[in-house]
Amino acid sequence: MHMWIIKKQEKNYLVKTIVQSKVLNLLGLAQRAGKLIIGYDAVKPALLQHQIKVLIVAKDLSDNTKDKIMSIAKHNKNLVILNEFSSEELKSALGKERKLLAIKDIGFSQAITKLIDK
Repeated sequence: MHMWIIKKQEKNYLVKTIVQSKVLNLLGLAQRAGKLIIGYDAVKPALLQHQIKVLIVAKDLSDNTKDKIMSIAKHNKNLVILNEFSSEELKSALGKERKLLAIKDIGFSQAITKLIDK
């Protein structure tokens, strides 16, 4: 009989990894459903109109673009901002390199928010 002893730090890491994987899977589903807003030129107007529920900013997004988006995002109440993924991780989930994504669909937004609140 094998017994696994998992330290609290390892458990937290495992939970975080599982949640991240599920979020990436949801992003893939959202893309296939046509519910993702992709790129600065598409995200900016939706942010300005307060339509976005979840904003995904890749860790490796340029500082200039990140500053521009965050200056707009700070005026949006109840906006969930995820900065957990690199563009490579997003690419593996979405098939193309992506650095800035947004979701305004309530269903996908609630599913992602529910996952990260666990």
